[in-house]
Amino acid sequence: MLRDSFGRVATDLRVSLTDKCNLRCTYCMPPEGLDWLPNAKLLTADEIVRLVTIGVERLGITEVRYTGGEPLLRRELPEIVARTAALRPRPQISLTTNGIGLARLAAPLAQTGLDRVNVSLDTLDPGTFKRLAHRDRHDDVIAGLAAAHDAGLRPVKVNAVLMRGVNDHEAVPLLRFCLEQGYELRFIEQMPLDAQHGWSRDGMVTADEILGLLSDAFDLTPDDLEERGSAPAERFLVDGGPARVGVIGSVTRPFCGACDRVRLTADGQVRNCLFAREESDLKTAMRAGASDDELTERWIAAVAGKRAGHGIDDPSFLQPSRPMSAIGG
Repeated sequence: MLRDSFGRVATDLRVSLTDKCNLRCTYCMPPEGLDWLPNAKLLTADEIVRLVTIGVERLGITEVRYTGGEPLLRRELPEIVARTAALRPRPQISLTTNGIGLARLAAPLAQTGLDRVNVSLDTLDPGTFKRLAHRDRHDDVIAGLAAAHDAGLRPVKVNAVLMRGVNDHEAVPLLRFCLEQGYELRFIEQMPLDAQHGWSRDGMVTADEILGLLSDAFDLTPDDLEERGSAPAERFLVDGGPARVGVIGSVTRPFCGACDRVRLTADGQVRNCLFAREESDLKTAMRAGASDDELTERWIAAVAGKRAGHGIDDPSFLQPSRPMSAIGG
């Protein structure tokens, strides 16, 4: 198992397929984009599947989520999903996406074995979307959500980041929209993972504030805490249920003590925490001829050194050098 020194066991693998993205969300990267990794540095489809296979068959991984950047930009995505679904024991397979292109790919991905999706949607207003993402693609995201729901990729989860003075007035409308469409909404506190290193606590809308905004319009009842387990979202029944809304307070309500996630970057680095400043290189060893046994031992050692928490509240905290788009969510 992938066990750290605090007894936590990683069973949820997040795999970034590319650092590229077709949006330029202000809390992630500058309008001009970033210097993308050259293709030669990215893991190939065969390398990705090999490492995922080691994780599932040898290390107890039960959930695999493909991320980016924007994973729909990876042409081999359907092949990678199909090969992952063929593993035994079969892991749960999900995708985190901005939704652009999902209208076309939702049904084929469902047919190859994808179980569900998380789609980012921070606003219901096309104008605000364009200002945030520097792209006029709001309709594409809405269409992608509907296609995912129709393809059976349920529950379709919507991830929303609220920013003070930008879209924090949309908390209630976003929840109403998701309730009407049958999606599950997750509000996520803005995290210090932007390429510009411009994050500030003052600009972040906290979990407490989000719950306060929602409580003005809905009756929220905490869901069964025993069912949460290692899930990052605190879930609340909306008006008695069965619909729920989640709040992920990564900064103000950290859940590090129950974390079961480990990450693999698009260039083959193991990260044992989203905010880690250290990485363990599996790609170089693999391309040098390392056996599955050797890669397994390297992976175990990488997770064993995981810290107790992300330390954002510690005065010594330093933001990771890589932005979210290069880490994978």
